[in-house]
Amino acid sequence: MTDPVATLVRARWYDGRSSQPLPVLVGLEPGPRGPGLRLHPLTPGTAVPPPFAHDDVEWPEAWRPSRAQRTVVVDLRQAGSLEIDDGAQWHAALEAAGARPGLAQRMQTRWRVFAGVLLAAVLGLALFYRYGTPWAATQLTRFVPLGWEQSISQEAMRELDDGILKPSRLPPERQAALRERFDALVAQLGTGEASSLHRYRGYAPRFELAFRSGMPANAFALPGGRIVVTDALVNAAARAGLPDDALVGVLAHEMGHVVHRHGTRLVVEQGVLNVGLGLALGDVSSVVSMASTVLTGLAYRRGHEREADCFAVALMQRAALPVAPMADLLMHIDGPPTGRKDDSPQSEGGATPQARDQGDGARSGSAADWLSSHPDTAARAQALKAGRGCGAS
Repeated sequence: MTDPVATLVRARWYDGRSSQPLPVLVGLEPGPRGPGLRLHPLTPGTAVPPPFAHDDVEWPEAWRPSRAQRTVVVDLRQAGSLEIDDGAQWHAALEAAGARPGLAQRMQTRWRVFAGVLLAAVLGLALFYRYGTPWAATQLTRFVPLGWEQSISQEAMRELDDGILKPSRLPPERQAALRERFDALVAQLGTGEASSLHRYRGYAPRFELAFRSGMPANAFALPGGRIVVTDALVNAAARAGLPDDALVGVLAHEMGHVVHRHGTRLVVEQGVLNVGLGLALGDVSSVVSMASTVLTGLAYRRGHEREADCFAVALMQRAALPVAPMADLLMHIDGPPTGRKDDSPQSEGGATPQARDQGDGARSGSAADWLSSHPDTAARAQALKAGRGCGAS
C-alpha cells in the first residue's frame, strides 16, 4: 500500500474569514469520482472543515505536465482556498491519488490528443454532411406542406423568368400535343398499382407543364409539381428523329423528382446546415428567401437521379411506353455542343437551369466521377435502355 504520508502536501489555507493564512497539510485520497481532499492542521487548536469529495473542489488544471506551476491555487468554494508552493509535488500527489486529466485538459497540453480530436470532429462533420443531413432532410420533408412548396417554387420561377428564361417559341399546337401526353402520364400515376410509386403518403402535388426558351436543352422540376421543358430539348429530340416517347420519358423522370420531393429535400437540407436555428424558431420568412436561391443553384444528388430514373422506368412501363427513346435522347444531348442558340446540348435531370449535370464529363472510374454528386449520363442511358433505371450509377 502507498504510504499516506507520501500524499501529504504542505499548503497555506485561507479560510475566507481571516486574511492570515493557516499552515496545513493537504491529503489527497482516491475516490469513486476522482481524488478527494482532506486538511490536516499544523497549528494546535485549528478547526478544519470535514473532508472534501471530488466534486466539492475546483481542481486547478495542469497546463504543462513537464512544467508544473510554481504556485498552485485550489478553490475550496465556501471553505476558502489553498495555496501550494510546490506545484510538482502537488501534481505528483494528485496523480498518485488517481487523478486523470479530462479530454479538454489533454487537448490543451498534448498536441497529439488535440490533433486526434480535431480529426475526429472533422470526420464527424463530414459524415453528418454526407449522410446525416440528407437523412434528416428526408424525414423532415414529410412535414413540409404542399402550399409552402408552391410558394417557394413560384418565387424561384419568378426569378428565372426575370433572368435567363424567355417565353417559349414552340407552336401552340406542339405545346398542346406534349401537354396531352403529359396529362396522360399524370393520370397513370394516380391509378392502380402506380399508387405505390408515391414516396410520401398523402402527398398529392399538382402537376403542371410549362415551356420556356432562352437556355440549353434541359428539363427541370420545381417542388409542388411544376415541370419546365425548354424549346431546345424539344428541338433536339426532333433533330435526332426520336418519337415523343423520348420527351415523355424525360417528363416521367422529372415527375419522379417531384414525387420524391427532391427539390424540397435539398431546401430542407440546406436549411438544416445554414438556418437550422431559424427553422426551429419558426423564422419561415428567411427560409423562403433562401429556398428560391437553393432551387436555382443546386444540383440533384446521385441518389436522387437514381430514384427519378427508377420512377421513370416504372411509370413508363405502367403506361406501356418504351424507355429506350429517353435513353437515346440522353445520349444525343450529351454529345459535343453545336454552338447554336437554345440548342447547346445539356443533359436533362438537373435540379434547376443552373444545376447542370456536373458529372457528365467524367467517365466511370475516374477521380472526377468519384467526386461528383451526379451520375454519369452514359451509364444512366445504358441502364435506362436496358429497362433498369434503378441500377443507374
